[in-house]
Amino acid sequence: MIKIKNISAHETYDIRLAVLRNNIDLPYKFKEDEHDSSFHLGAFHNNKLVGIASFIQNKTEVVKGEQYQLRGMATLPEVRGMGAGRLLLEEAKNILKTKNIDVLWCNARKKAVGFYKSLDFVIIGEEFEVQKVGPHFKMYYIVN
Repeated sequence: MIKIKNISAHETYDIRLAVLRNNIDLPYKFKEDEHDSSFHLGAFHNNKLVGIASFIQNKTEVVKGEQYQLRGMATLPEVRGMGAGRLLLEEAKNILKTKNIDVLWCNARKKAVGFYKSLDFVIIGEEFEVQKVGPHFKMYYIVN
């Protein structure tokens, strides 16, 4: 069973580094990690942190309203398909509703687009390249 809990930014770093920055020379710490408005969620399986997601108050010009950006979402390979990512985003949506946030958006890796679509995220615009990482799409979800 997967449990979702609030965690610190520091607790996200090992998984960010292992999953998102594996052999990629890019930062795994984000300047917004410690902002008062930012929050971080962890997915735990058998009391082990197996998935993470960070939520940062940030705007993109392509959607309107109060916005948060999803950054640094990752799950360990051994728990993929167990619903950790879905549970992380469901909890975030609940938190964002209480903050009266209108839109949650992200820069989704091309290979993750299907996952986000299954959670009612919509693609905005064209595919773009993130240097050293690969193809991405900007996606959003209407919270309120």
